[in-house]
Amino acid sequence: MTTINLARIEDVPAITECVAAAYCHYIDRIGKPPGPMLEDYRKVVQQHRVLVLVDGMNVVGVLVLIRQIRNLLLDNVAVHPAYQGRGLGRQLIVRAEDEARCMRLAAVTLYTNEQMTENIELYKRLGYMETERKTVQGYQRVYMRKELPDKTS
Repeated sequence: MTTINLARIEDVPAITECVAAAYCHYIDRIGKPPGPMLEDYRKVVQQHRVLVLVDGMNVVGVLVLIRQIRNLLLDNVAVHPAYQGRGLGRQLIVRAEDEARCMRLAAVTLYTNEQMTENIELYKRLGYMETERKTVQGYQRVYMRKELPDKTS
């Protein structure tokens, strides 16, 4: 059974390995390592809200959230390839939406590389709408947003 926990500094090596495993197959497709593979996860854990999906003692998923003025940026969602296809990515995305609601934020935003077409389709199925496309630091990004209705109304 998996659980979602707040990441600790001790989790950084496992987070780094999980992200590398989740994204390495995109290197050939986009011609370079995806942005999440280049992050210093020690700094990320210290500066942002990072949650880990744990199976037993193993980190099998990562969720990086950055609070913005009106939105929560879902900066990274990664699931280890050995655990993909089980709905765990969806579970992490729903958790991001729940976190945004708890912070009383209006929406969750995210971006992904335009070559990661399966991710774009997943986000669309989960209610995310494309807002723009632009190139940032040499990456062709697709920006998406999901408005979060107030559950109390």
